[in-house]
Amino acid sequence: MGRKVTLATCSLNQWALDFEGNLERILKSVEIAKTRGAKYRLGPELEICGYGCADHFYESDTLLHSFEVLRKLLESPITQDIICDVGMPIMHHNVRYNCRVLFLNRKILLIRPKMAMANVGNYREMRWFSPWNQLRKVEEYFLPRMIQEVTGQETVPFGNCVLSTKDTCIGTELCAELWSPRSPHVDMGLDGVEIFTNSSASHHELRKADQRVNLVKSATTKSGGIYLYANQGGCDGDRVYYDGCAMVAINGDIVAQGAQFSLDDVEVITATLDLEDVRSYRGEVCQPHLECEPKPCHRVKVDFSLSTCNNLYLPTHQPITWHFHTPEEEISLGPACWLWDYLRRSGQAGFLLPMSGGVDSSSTACIVHSMCVLLCQAVENGNSQVLEDIRRVVGDDSYSPQHARELCGRIFTTYYMASENSSEDTCSRAKDLANQIGSTHMNINIDMAVKGILGIFSAVTGKLPQFRANGGSHRENLALQNVQARVRMVLAYLFAQLSLWARGKPGGLLVLGSANVDESLTGYFTKYDCSSADINPIGGISKTDLKSFLLYCVEHFQLTALRRILAAPPTAELEPLTDGQVSQTDEADMGMTYSELSVIGRLRKISKCGPFSMFCKLIHLWKDSLSPTEVAQKVKHFFRMYSVNRHKMTIVTPSYHAESYSPDDNRFDLRPFLYNARWPWQFRCIDNQISQMEGDNVV
Repeated sequence: MGRKVTLATCSLNQWALDFEGNLERILKSVEIAKTRGAKYRLGPELEICGYGCADHFYESDTLLHSFEVLRKLLESPITQDIICDVGMPIMHHNVRYNCRVLFLNRKILLIRPKMAMANVGNYREMRWFSPWNQLRKVEEYFLPRMIQEVTGQETVPFGNCVLSTKDTCIGTELCAELWSPRSPHVDMGLDGVEIFTNSSASHHELRKADQRVNLVKSATTKSGGIYLYANQGGCDGDRVYYDGCAMVAINGDIVAQGAQFSLDDVEVITATLDLEDVRSYRGEVCQPHLECEPKPCHRVKVDFSLSTCNNLYLPTHQPITWHFHTPEEEISLGPACWLWDYLRRSGQAGFLLPMSGGVDSSSTACIVHSMCVLLCQAVENGNSQVLEDIRRVVGDDSYSPQHARELCGRIFTTYYMASENSSEDTCSRAKDLANQIGSTHMNINIDMAVKGILGIFSAVTGKLPQFRANGGSHRENLALQNVQARVRMVLAYLFAQLSLWARGKPGGLLVLGSANVDESLTGYFTKYDCSSADINPIGGISKTDLKSFLLYCVEHFQLTALRRILAAPPTAELEPLTDGQVSQTDEADMGMTYSELSVIGRLRKISKCGPFSMFCKLIHLWKDSLSPTEVAQKVKHFFRMYSVNRHKMTIVTPSYHAESYSPDDNRFDLRPFLYNARWPWQFRCIDNQISQMEGDNVV
């Protein structure tokens, strides 16, 4: 009796609407799976068209081209003699569904629509798809003629059904269904389904990977079974990075693990497992006959076996310990891979970064350096696709990178844009770091441009604004800071367009931003300054995490120049120096520390706190350091800053999503951008609460 099965799951770096490239990557994954002896291949969610098509899902072209790719897959000799499980959008009865299509030897076995939509955070599936909410209901789906010509079928099963082979039973979950409190695998397991599959498009967030692994382990700990998890990888054209982590589990143990961060466009994970281990586990632990018997699953039978009769001596995969990256490693790897996908797919020739000698711009620079390290490692390991992409980016068909520092010099340009308010210390810090990572570095003085702009203003108005240190008002002081910051943005884009031209090289550069998530939360940046870039790899990362990341870079990459950067107080350097030294600091300007901002940010977004709820929580969290009155002052100050500056989030640079309290206005954190910044009702509730506490002698 055959009982050992070899199964394959994968992570694919798909690209929204890149039907040709997506087809090639799907076929390559099937080919690899077959060479490793697999009889079942699982791919990521919506892999045919790419998960991130967004409103392109409304277009009939997206549905049409998806079926055209499906036809190519059905016709390909590569997909023969293996059950292929692919994802695509399908319209049934004029309703769009997010579906899995299972096929074998030019025949479609079944179509399984998604039942629980991902509709929180960055996900908006309910905008484009409807859930299939008819439990155990299966209907006939009439195939398009182009598919009928290949399969010879007019209709196929469409709905909540499972696949019954000659030796086992396979049931499907899609992404969010695993996270649902009513996950389908529970009832499927009680009805005898032995292999569960999950096709996902799950994006990276710091400290999130363990949740995913624990859910997969829990699914098979409760009811036994084999669980295959597939996920998209890379940047498919948006702010998120899909972080792979394809895996296989059995009876609560992980037996095969894919990479979380990878430059490979195709990664296939296979595992050989014994079905009898599932049956033995269930016989003792699960005892489905004692449970409330669910309605039986609709079984679609197929004359095919995943096992063979002579596999007695075939070794099976054994449990492994999952290696989780530290947050510092995640920052080093995730944004670096995202930047590379963006660079190679944008057709540009490299990156440009205005470097200030501070923590934020240094973090962006270190991520680019980490990207170069990963690229060199991939080339050394024989990744021909990475080498081909590098050669296209640098415009040299014979180039092979020998060292990360040397590659950095080819594709990364950094500028220190000095003004009369800049210190020698920040200039030297930026230069030292640029030298260690190998970027092409230059110093620019912006005073001439700033004076020219102020001269135009003075000629028109007859007035010349002054800094506060020279007797000017707050409005004058802020305007003078903004002029410097905006000049830097204009110059950054000028040099990005013409730097390579000036060196006699083709192509342009992508401008990188370096505003962190805490500064975005409070609006502590100038609208249309150097925070306005093409993309920002650190826009979703807190200042606290960035400092830890730089400490990691000191040890991991031997970037000793970072020690001075970490030791210096964060400063914008937009106000006049005092005796040649910086007099302006970020935390003094903001009126709170970065660590306080992180706490406030999590309460605002994750805990869904308005001003009053936040005050009520913080009087307990900060009771050892601040009085209720001081907490109230912090809360009021934050919400004033936040509401006055929220309009800046409407134009903020597209940033790598890494933090669950990100204020990104594009999709993740939808809020008004015109507030009553006095918050009279809410602040009065806080004041009344303090008065009551004083009356009760609590304060």
